[in-house]
Amino acid sequence: MANAPKLFQPYTLRDVTFRNRVWLSPMCQYSVLQEDGVPSDWHLVHLGARASGGFGLVMTESTSVTADGRITPQDTGIWNDVQRDAWSPIVDFIHGQGAKAGIQIAHAGRKASTYRGFPGEPTGSVPLGQGGWETVGPSPIQFAEYAQPRELAKDDIADIVQAFVAAARRADEAGFDVVEIHGAHGYLIHEFLSPLSNQRNDEYGGDFTGRTKLLLDTVDAVRAVWPEGKPLFVRLSGTDWTEGGWDVEQTARLSAILAERGIDLIDVSSGGNVLADIPVGPSYQVPLATHVKTHAGLPVAAVGLITEPEQAEAILANEEADAVFIARAALREPTWPLRAAATLGVKWRDAPYPAQYTRGKWDDVIDTDA
Repeated sequence: MANAPKLFQPYTLRDVTFRNRVWLSPMCQYSVLQEDGVPSDWHLVHLGARASGGFGLVMTESTSVTADGRITPQDTGIWNDVQRDAWSPIVDFIHGQGAKAGIQIAHAGRKASTYRGFPGEPTGSVPLGQGGWETVGPSPIQFAEYAQPRELAKDDIADIVQAFVAAARRADEAGFDVVEIHGAHGYLIHEFLSPLSNQRNDEYGGDFTGRTKLLLDTVDAVRAVWPEGKPLFVRLSGTDWTEGGWDVEQTARLSAILAERGIDLIDVSSGGNVLADIPVGPSYQVPLATHVKTHAGLPVAAVGLITEPEQAEAILANEEADAVFIARAALREPTWPLRAAATLGVKWRDAPYPAQYTRGKWDDVIDTDA
């Protein structure tokens, strides 16, 4: 595979080797059945299908470290052992398909306690007394029309850091290969990073040093318990797309610090902290990832409207990123990597096919001179 397209070359971080560089992005499913944070058969089938579909890393949805850190009542969690034990067979199945398993751990902050907004369902905050709960944030500033959060006290912040630590321990016990700390999309850690949502006057607010303290405290604490041989990722929003907010220069500066603290890869997304006019288009976030890669000196993954095999390969071949996360395209097409392999000329025997799927190999549709 030395001459294979870069998308299908193995990639190693610490002691973990991914079979390729096309990875499943974390995407919320809002499908917990009993509102207890326990993943269900839906999660086994959803994640398992992408593992058998050829992805090198299969990342769970945003998985909460506390009950009140869920985005919706239907979110998955890893704040107790029952949840840990329910994740374990899902991880085993992913491994059985040749993929690595990752879990994104998170706290939703002021964007917690919302309706999931499925078609025909309500949106916005779930009221107290109707299944909702009090939300929290760095400052009592609400997001859009959501409920106003309570400002976190220092003791609360320390408890949340320890909740991330406990989640990482359980993730290791469940067999996950990668943990990703969610610091993007306007959830709690991003809320602390951005001056648009963090107006604190203590050591967790103010300048860059103060606003990054929660994330750095969390990274230090998690890295101390996460196995040395397993990689640790952070997802960051490269920009708020709003003047006076978090931007790509601060993202790169923070990423360089994270590299020194044992972070192995930055997963670069954008937005989510305030309502903004975002210039959405194919690969629109890739320049943010490239800026971080160039200025921070650590691996990055790119995400955001990466939908075509040639597009993904060009990102890697041009050294704009080290891996790509496929998101909505993977919802439409669980076997996206198998089509991508054929499109890029990878012979079916070298593609990540499960034996059960070889009769449907793309080489029968796309002429690759197999």
